[in-house]
Parts: sequence; structure tokens; C-alpha cells
Amino acid sequence: MSGGETIALSLISHTNAGKTTLARTLLGREVGEVRDAPHVTREASAHTLIETPAGDALLLWDTPGFGDSARLARRLRQQGNPIGWFLSQVWDRFRDPAFWLSQLAVRNVREQADVVLYLVNAAEVPAEAGYLSPEMDILEWIGRPVIVLLNQTGAPRPPADEAADEECWRQALAGRSLVRSLLTLDAFTRCWVQEGLLLAEVGKVLSGERQAAVGRLASAWRARREAQFAEAMAVLAASLARAVSDSEALSEGRLKGALRDLGRAIGVSRASGDDEQTRALAALGARLDADLLTTLDRLIALHQLAGQASADLRERLARTVQRQAPVNESTAALLGGAVSGALGGLGADLATGGLTLGGGLLTGAVLGALSAAGLARGVNVARGRLGASLRWDDAFLTALAGSLLLRYLAVAHYGRGRGEWREAEYPVFWPPLVDEVVLLQRSALLAACTGRDTLSGEALARRLQPLLSEMARTLLKRIHPAARATLSAGGANGAAQDRIA
Repeated sequence: MSGGETIALSLISHTNAGKTTLARTLLGREVGEVRDAPHVTREASAHTLIETPAGDALLLWDTPGFGDSARLARRLRQQGNPIGWFLSQVWDRFRDPAFWLSQLAVRNVREQADVVLYLVNAAEVPAEAGYLSPEMDILEWIGRPVIVLLNQTGAPRPPADEAADEECWRQALAGRSLVRSLLTLDAFTRCWVQEGLLLAEVGKVLSGERQAAVGRLASAWRARREAQFAEAMAVLAASLARAVSDSEALSEGRLKGALRDLGRAIGVSRASGDDEQTRALAALGARLDADLLTTLDRLIALHQLAGQASADLRERLARTVQRQAPVNESTAALLGGAVSGALGGLGADLATGGLTLGGGLLTGAVLGALSAAGLARGVNVARGRLGASLRWDDAFLTALAGSLLLRYLAVAHYGRGRGEWREAEYPVFWPPLVDEVVLLQRSALLAACTGRDTLSGEALARRLQPLLSEMARTLLKRIHPAARATLSAGGANGAAQDRIA
């Protein structure tokens, strides 16, 4: 590649604020060393974040953190030529290594950076961050435009709460002309759409050909992320399609009084556990259980995360089955089920927006739910050209679509810097939001499932993928309203990819 522009971003902060952790999340790979100690990063290192066919490159510099910022700022103020004097103090490298590392950070920013990405700990109150003012003084002397990133924000929060924190920091930095923008970009919970916001802000602070290069880099980034999004939606659609088309045949000789027999077989009585319908239901549940674990593993790998879902999910299941939750039958899909003991895991999780599956819990939860809520809840006995079969009903499939979307949100917001994938509770505002979005598309989802007895799983997935894509985009826009333009810009291209997949 030749003829392109190289744009350098320097990631800088007070020491131990999470620079390397954020770098790993943005790069999607392991770089540097992460420990809960000051001055873990001991030298500035550059990593390629994005490249274009035209030869443009976006570099991300991970730098040593500022240590004794106040001392460094005072020292600079006393010198007529602060940078020249500052770089001459090589003996600090041996006499005061921590102070020397701070000097390296300043040197890197001055020599390499086009834009400074300055991390702050959002868990702190700006007025109590004693390092903030001297570090702003140092960055003003260096003279590069600064984008402030709020890190360590905790779990994803409603947009209004996030905006309130951002406004607090904006007010604290209002007198600093070098600060051009402020964004939330947490190393643990950032979502890919927030990276688009960052690139847009970088483009705003540059000019001329460098600004044009950022535009090309942003386009390359968008194409990569849209392809990843389309593939994720294809994974979800394939999983849902398999559940839609799955069934267990029932012999015609056992159909007389089938609903009554099924109720007796999967009710509170365990004596009839060998009943044909019970075995059919167990087979359906086991296949869905395994499929959802595989689907989550595919999402994890697709998003360049380490680890697998299976072991952690089963760990969580041991806790889930102990949880009690109120159940509202109007929310459908097994929500009239028993919510105590081993039968309650799925019902309780669905009631709170989860759908935690694994370790054989699904079958027990379905049995309990059906015995409590009636036979039309969860599965149907359906007659077809080839006889009768047991299959998932529309209410269950609608809830399953919502659960798949929740799983996608969880993975898309899991930063690689956080370490290997670990199952966690969803932010409390996600499940009702997903419920609302899925409800709006319920009719379209069920219409897409029409003819499931004759369509292949691949054909069903092609029908379902655009709907899941639309719902996922809507959810991302609701969670990250500032990223609406980014999502809309990719929407037409992404929808085309979805149709092709």
C-alpha cells in the first residue's frame, strides 16, 4: 500500500486508568500487559486499528500513564522552553522511573499524535480528580486536539443517565479549549456503534487531506462492522429458524385424547415419565438447549472475544434455579409456568428477559410451565400431511426471538479488555426495551414462519434475518441514540447484506 495518510491517536491518561484494557477492546486482540498496578505500560507502542486499500492507516498508541502529574506540570511551568528542557532530563530514567514514564507519555503525544484520546475515570467526581487540572495543563502545552473518553462507567445504563455523566464532565472541562469532544467509551462495555462516534469526532478535529483520510478509514471500519453485524444476525436467524422448523413426530395410534394424555404425562405426576409425548418434549428441549449454547459460542467468536458460553452458562444455571420471579401470563411463552425449584429456571428467566438455558434445565422448565399454564403454552400438538407432531408454539418462538436479541446485545457490549466471556445479568432497562421492540414485530415474525412445515431451515432463516436485523438496529439506536446516524448510514448496506446472506 502507498500514497495514503497515517492518522495517529495517542491513548493517554493518569496511570492505571485502563488505557491498555481499552486498547485491547478497540483492537480486538491482546496487546500490552494489564495489571491492577501503576505504570504497567512502560513504553509507548503503536498498533494498527484500521487500514484502507488506498493505503490509509489509523494507528492507536498505548502510552505510559501520567504519574506525578502536579510535579510534572510545575516543572514545565518553570522552564522557558519546557519541552526541550523536559526531554533533556534523561537521568530521570534511572533516578525516578515513574516520573520518566510520565515524560515518555508526553514525548509520544508531542511527536506522534494527531489527536489525543484522554481517558478519565467516570466513577470519580471531576472536582475530586486532583490529577485532572495539571494533566490538562500538560496537554495544553503539547498542543494537540483532545477527545475525552469516559471510562470505568460500569454496566450499560439508560441513555439519560449516561448523558448526565457526560454533561458533568463537560462542565468540568468547559474552560479547556483543547478539549474538542467528550464521549463515553468504557473498556468493559463499549459497543461497536460507539467506535463509529469516535471516528466521526476524530474527523471533525482534523482538516484537509487528513480529514478525508479519516472519512475513508471510517468507511472501511463501517464495512467491517456491518459485515460482522450481518453475520451475527445470520447466526440468530439460523438458530430461530431451527426452533421454528423443529418438531417431534407422534404416532397416530396415540392421538386419541392427545391433549389429555399430554397433560397427564407432563403434569405433576412423574409416574408417566415414559409417555411418548414426554419423550418428544424432552427431545425438543434438548435440541434447543444445545443449539442456543452453540449459537452463543458463535457470537462470542464472531466478536473476537475469548472463552466459551457453555461452562459459564451451566455455572449460572445453578444459581438461576434458586431464583423466584413474578410471572405475568400475558407476556406469553411459558410465562405461566412454575417458578420454583428446578422447574422454574426458564420461566423465571423469561419473566425477567433472560432465557437462560443449558444443562438440561430447559426440559424441566417447559414441563413445569405447561402443567401450570395449560397445553397451549409452549408447544402445540399439530396435525399435518404426514401425521401429528409436537412443536414449539408461536408464543414461545416470539419469546425466543427476544432472548436471542438479548444475547446479541450482551455479546456486542462485552469488551475484549474485560477478559474471557462471562455470563452476567442484563442491565435492567434492556429486557423491557427488547419486549417492546419484539412486540412491534410479532406479527411480521409469525408471518415469516408461515409454511414452516414445507420450508427448509435455510429458507426460514432468510425470511427471519431482515426482521431480526431491523429489531437489533432499533435496539442499538434506543440504547445509543447518538449513534443513530452511524446505524442509519449502514442500514441500507446492512439490509442488502442481510438479504444476500
